[in-house]
Amino acid sequence: MDGKAAPNGVATIEDRILRITGYYGYYPGYSSQKSASRSSVIQCKPGGNCPSRHRGMTRQLSPLSVAEDSAAPILELQNRSPSGICRHSRVERQSRSGEEGTQTHTESSSQEAEGQTRCQSCTSTFLKLIWRFLIILSVSSSWVGTTQFVKITYETFDCPFFMTWFSTNWNIMVFPIYYSGHLATAQEKQSPIKKFRECSRIFGEDGLTLKLFLKRTAPFSILWTLTNYLYLLALKKLTATDVSALFCCNKAFVFLLSWIVLKDRFMGARIVAAIMAITGIVMMAYADGFQGDSIIGVAYAVGSASTSALYKVLFKMFLGSANFGEAAHFVSTLGFFNLIFISVTPIILYFTKVEYWSPFSAVPWGYLCGVAGLWLAFNILVNVGVVLTYPILISIGTVLSVPGNAAVDLLKHKMIFSVVRLGATIIICIGFLLMLLPEEWDEITLRFINSLKEKKSEDHADDITDSSVHMRSRSRANGTVSIPLA
Repeated sequence: MDGKAAPNGVATIEDRILRITGYYGYYPGYSSQKSASRSSVIQCKPGGNCPSRHRGMTRQLSPLSVAEDSAAPILELQNRSPSGICRHSRVERQSRSGEEGTQTHTESSSQEAEGQTRCQSCTSTFLKLIWRFLIILSVSSSWVGTTQFVKITYETFDCPFFMTWFSTNWNIMVFPIYYSGHLATAQEKQSPIKKFRECSRIFGEDGLTLKLFLKRTAPFSILWTLTNYLYLLALKKLTATDVSALFCCNKAFVFLLSWIVLKDRFMGARIVAAIMAITGIVMMAYADGFQGDSIIGVAYAVGSASTSALYKVLFKMFLGSANFGEAAHFVSTLGFFNLIFISVTPIILYFTKVEYWSPFSAVPWGYLCGVAGLWLAFNILVNVGVVLTYPILISIGTVLSVPGNAAVDLLKHKMIFSVVRLGATIIICIGFLLMLLPEEWDEITLRFINSLKEKKSEDHADDITDSSVHMRSRSRANGTVSIPLA
């Protein structure tokens, strides 16, 4: 059968199979040549002396090319001595094992380095999330604590302006606290006077002068005092939950004033948020029928939010952006101005019996220090959080004070919230969250949707490719692929 040629020019069935499968050493007449070599190997036993046959075989196969020799390993083994085969195979195995060991060591070391990098990145991401969560929790808890301490202080001491003045005086400690942190963390430490002059640049290139102290500090100090005083007055008329919710409207007022005064970009989403804030204010005032202490308390809370918004807009207009050191310097300057120039106001209120207490030992200094300390912590956290994290985290911490105060009012004071007040609080909080959307939120949303569509189309194309490859492999396994015979 080996001697006969098939109609297509292929000698035997074995040649046809080797040609179809693409065997790298195939050449016409390979099977006949291979059978001849096998017969030679069978006739010459290992260890026997067959010189004539060996020379004949060598002369017969001498016209073969190098490719044919590599395709016929039996002939190659026959032309070599047994010791040469063993030595060559041993050296080849040693070199292969050495290469495989080096490659395995390289792969293992790269995998270990990659695993360490992933572990470090995951750890850093986890620590960042923990740090941001702690900032949000600290801001929210300090604001809730301040509001609840004020409510407790009102039970024995009904002097809101004195509490405001006393708490504002504690702002003097903001810059010393900042400088203590500078000494603890900075590599190049500066003297207090040099650091004070460096942070005084927020007032101008000449630093803090008496003229700038009166010109720049006076309006902001008055707005600061009005904001806190109106907030404390609102807490006398309303619950802590209602006041904290109404105070969140300051974000909407900041947007409206920035749009009008600073000519900031118009955003439809923030207009909707402002409308929702106004709607919540109206609903909160309507909860008790626009009469009694409710409408007065709503007016106080809205006034506090308005003065806070005006403070922020004017700060951005005249002083611009400030780092943590400059902000700490400015807040401490407000504390000094309050101590020097505003101290006359509580004295006048005392002697006019508007805010009168007797005897002096009856003043709850513990509660007052608690209010002042928590207020100071809130101001420091706001300035630190804006510098070290994202400003949106501070805003989230502020709005979370609303459910925090609600939980305290519900559990401790056994408050029952009406449907109107609850709806107004929810509407104001939703509007506050809408104010946190970035200016390019629409473009960011469109890019995110387009990326999702592209990823889905790529996954669909990959699935189609995988299914087609699977169908081809199944067809080949079932023998349905046509085999060319020529």
